Amino acid sequence: MNPIKANIPNSITCINLLAGCLAIITAFHGNNLLWGMPAYLWAYIFIAIGAIADFLDGFAARALHAYSNLGKELDSLSDLVTFGVAPGIIVFNLMSGWTEALQWLPWTALLIPVAGAIRLARFNIDTRQTTSFIGMPIPANAIFWIGYTATFMNGADSLFSSFVFLPVLLIECWLMNSPLRMFSLKFKNLKLKDNAPRFILVAAAIAFCATLGVGGLMWLIIFYIGLSILFRG
Repeated sequence: MNPIKANIPNSITCINLLAGCLAIITAFHGNNLLWGMPAYLWAYIFIAIGAIADFLDGFAARALHAYSNLGKELDSLSDLVTFGVAPGIIVFNLMSGWTEALQWLPWTALLIPVAGAIRLARFNIDTRQTTSFIGMPIPANAIFWIGYTATFMNGADSLFSSFVFLPVLLIECWLMNSPLRMFSLKFKNLKLKDNAPRFILVAAAIAFCATLGVGGLMWLIIFYIGLSILFRG
């Protein structure tokens, strides 16, 4: 295969990685203004760019038949940065800047990338996860924490209290490495019968974001978990 063609998916994966790095950098500015808006919003945007690249690299690999072990490992490493480390740093910095937070509490957010790394390592050696997931996929983890922190920044201070945050953190980390089967968002065709949960999730995403804004992403992932249980992955 032409080496340029073979490396197109890997190049897109590197965009995911770069976006994750930028998300981490901007997250360290917390709620301070950066380029005209709060820095944590830029972190959200960079994670979204990473998610788009993560979708496109797989699409390009399938379209060009450019699969490789290198691409698989590079994809997982990039996903860990963008969807594991970046959301963990967002939570850490926003919680650190909250005057009511206990001094030790923000550090527990580092469990997010740890659980994400374990999830990706398990995924790479699990041959059963081809058409569905076992455990919550790590991009969904990032989407949840974006929605969670956005809801907090909109005035829901209780989300960063130890009584709420710690149980949510532990449940999220467990979900990524749980035996729960969750359906993939890949559409093999556009038939309603074959993609009912996917179409429902797309409709829910529009409804949650239209009514709750970015904070609706938290409820979207909770809905996704429930929908996966209903449809059994």
